Formats: sequence, structure tokens, C-alpha cells
Amino acid sequence: MAWDEWEQLKTEAVSRQSAGMQLNQLPADGSGSSGGGLVGGQKDLASSPAEKRAAAQAIEQRIEPGTRKAGDWSDEETNSTVKAFSAKDGHGWVTSGALKSAHKTWGEQVQNLMNRLGSEKEALRNTSTLFQSTDLGAANRVGTSSNFNNY
Repeated sequence: MAWDEWEQLKTEAVSRQSAGMQLNQLPADGSGSSGGGLVGGQKDLASSPAEKRAAAQAIEQRIEPGTRKAGDWSDEETNSTVKAFSAKDGHGWVTSGALKSAHKTWGEQVQNLMNRLGSEKEALRNTSTLFQSTDLGAANRVGTSSNFNNY
């Protein structure tokens, strides 16, 4: 990089900073990023109990079955390929063992994804119960320690 180019980049950086661009704050449009921001322009992550139920139902009815089906398809295809490349007369392809090892790792990843989806689904379903229990617990603790109870 030539010295002139370096000086030009420094000058541009200073002009951007003086124009109000800072890395420790949101852009003026409130989008959360210069590339368009959050999906649908939402400014918070709160959602209604109905939206949480719908998300949990989508995981249960579409995402989990689709993931399981893709994993099963992969099992069938990979097993037949491993068999085709395996040793028949004592001389098999190295690809067979490598593919079998890669497929084992893939299966573990699919299982981890299925477990994560199940956890997220249950978390979505239990959020309102959790918040309600927390609120009631806090109300009970605050209510029992109030100085106004003595009057």
C-alpha cells in the first residue's frame, strides 16, 4: 500500500467519524445495522404467547420432520455408497472408510440438531409458564417483606 493511499484512507475514516458514524451505537434509522437491520424492521425480540406457540408448532410439524427425513435419506444413500466402494475381493476404496467416518460425524450432528430443536420447542412452550412463576415468586417475596404489613 502506497503512502498516498494510506493517507487517503485515514482522511476518509476521519471524515466518516466526524459525520457521526460510530461503531458503538445504532445507525440513525434504528435498523440495528447498515445493511437493513432486523427482519421486518422489528426493534425488539418480544413476541406474544400465540407467536411462541406457532413457532413451537412449526418446529414440531415442519422443521423436525424435515430434518429427520433428510437425515434418513442421507443414511440410505451413504450406506449404499459405502457398500459400493467397500472391499469385495480384498481391495476396496479408501473412500469407503472415509465416507463411513464422515457419515458417522454427520449423524451425530443431525442428532445434536434434533436435540437442539426439541429444546427450543420446549423453551418456547414453557416461556410464559416460566415468566408467570417468576413473577408470582417475586410478588410473594416482596409481599412478605413489606414494611406496610405491620401497619
